[in-house]
Amino acid sequence: RSYIPDDNFENYLEANGMGDGIALNDSVFTFNISTVDSLNINTKAISDLTGIQDFTLLTNLYCSDNLLSILDVSTNSLLAELYCNFNNLSVLDVSHNTSLTSLICDNNQLTTLDVSNNINLLSLYCMDNQLSTINLNGALLLSDLSCYDNQLTNLDLSTNTSLALLFCEDNQITSLDLSLNLGLTYLSCNSNQITSLDVVANPVLTSLYCNDNLLTSLDVRNGNNTNFIQFNASSNSNLECISVDDSTYSTNNWIYLDPQSYYSNDCSLGGCMDPLSCNYDPLSIFDNGTCTGYY
Repeated sequence: RSYIPDDNFENYLEANGMGDGIALNDSVFTFNISTVDSLNINTKAISDLTGIQDFTLLTNLYCSDNLLSILDVSTNSLLAELYCNFNNLSVLDVSHNTSLTSLICDNNQLTTLDVSNNINLLSLYCMDNQLSTINLNGALLLSDLSCYDNQLTNLDLSTNTSLALLFCEDNQITSLDLSLNLGLTYLSCNSNQITSLDVVANPVLTSLYCNDNLLTSLDVRNGNNTNFIQFNASSNSNLECISVDDSTYSTNNWIYLDPQSYYSNDCSLGGCMDPLSCNYDPLSIFDNGTCTGYY
């Protein structure tokens, strides 16, 4: 027999042919649950999942929107999908779940998260927690990461070379190194404390939200600017020159920037690179690649 102390969990198992035929006796037959490969117990007001350890062949566990404060999946070694969002979890240990491909644990009370052992992880949704650290080292296949609305000050993505989608807005991140994330297509890093951002090494990037930061430097020369779908660099009061592939194109197409900001083919040369990007004033003088004054 397997011990199932939570009445709501036991009632679900009894009602779905996984019990022992006796209501509210805090147990079910182990042989009825040991071969189950998928379990959906979303929104069942369950506060205790004791007994889940005997679901030894479980590959998919959906336990979202419950009252869980503890979740022990250490014996569920075949688990591929775990959706445990909208609970009260303050700790989540998935170090034994090396088959995990998708983890959705948003809207909990997690302060740290370590997925370094999850070498098969493809997608991670951990937003709306209280995370101050995430260990992503070893998650080599991770392609989709949503960690927004946390308390992160640092995000190490150096081993996540397959990353395509990154949503890390509404944190306290001060710097973001994307030089090894060559497949990145979508970046939302707005509402942080980033002072310098370089996406030159991201040749397939087509969406960039870096608004509401502390940027003083922004280099978007990834060779793919004309394919951009979204660009927003507004609300960066100290950002002036933005390096782009073609300043004329960006000036004509990318409108979300502050009044003091302008586009240049190379900000390191100083000033503007062509008259159209010299947008301090329509009467400004263009002289040898630099805005030198006004008529």
